[in-house]
Amino acid sequence: MPKEKNFETISYSLKDKVATVTLDRPEVHNAFNEVMIAELTEIFKKISEDESVRVVVLTGNGKSFSAGADLNWMKKMINYSYEQNLEDSLKLAELFYLMYSLPKPIIARVNGAAIGGGTGLVAVCDIAIAAENAKFSLSEVKLGLVPACISPYVIRKVGEGRCREFFLTGERLTAKRALESGLVNHVVPSEQLNQAVQEKVDQLISSGPKALAMCKELLKNVPGMDFEKAKTYTADMIARMRIGDEGQEGMNAFLEKRKPKWTQ
Repeated sequence: MPKEKNFETISYSLKDKVATVTLDRPEVHNAFNEVMIAELTEIFKKISEDESVRVVVLTGNGKSFSAGADLNWMKKMINYSYEQNLEDSLKLAELFYLMYSLPKPIIARVNGAAIGGGTGLVAVCDIAIAAENAKFSLSEVKLGLVPACISPYVIRKVGEGRCREFFLTGERLTAKRALESGLVNHVVPSEQLNQAVQEKVDQLISSGPKALAMCKELLKNVPGMDFEKAKTYTADMIARMRIGDEGQEGMNAFLEKRKPKWTQ
């Protein structure tokens, strides 16, 4: 896929309501630096506002998904002050939250190794489909660092118990182990990766776009609520969805035994 002229580190395409964002630095295994963080932030903000986009696929060009932080970027950070490091880290934290809270589903098409922050990118996606040869690692401790900015999402994804092992050991995980831990949803042979992603895309596009956005709101907000607050919040949400245009269309389409308009 050719790079758009305004992007140095990623590629972007939109076809049949599906936006594909490709980490496009194969020569360094799609490691990210400040440029990639800025470009991913820019494109995901645009995707969030683009009503023609229904589903997002995030993947990597070449053999790897993402090797995490770029070594040359890390060399610069060695000489950063605390204030410079904080500013830099906040940009990464903001990107992860932007992706996690995007009102459209994101599928991670994990075509190869996802290391450190690369595993974080997988964790902020809604659904992850990995090739059998993919590898994962929260390897920051091996560098005397911690998986800080990605920790809220990895902990939510796989649970504190597993993270105590994965964070502290920095061990390399096979795709099978990642599947067992809940980090990824499906593992398939490499030659079946495109088909598996397409099948999931088709499932998502057949659902109401507003309903998908509200599902993501539920998933973001309900875990932090007590049951008393959740009762009111969830009842209000479903009541508003039932009287909304999309809910009305969906219920009428079901009763009339036809496909809803958003599938056309």
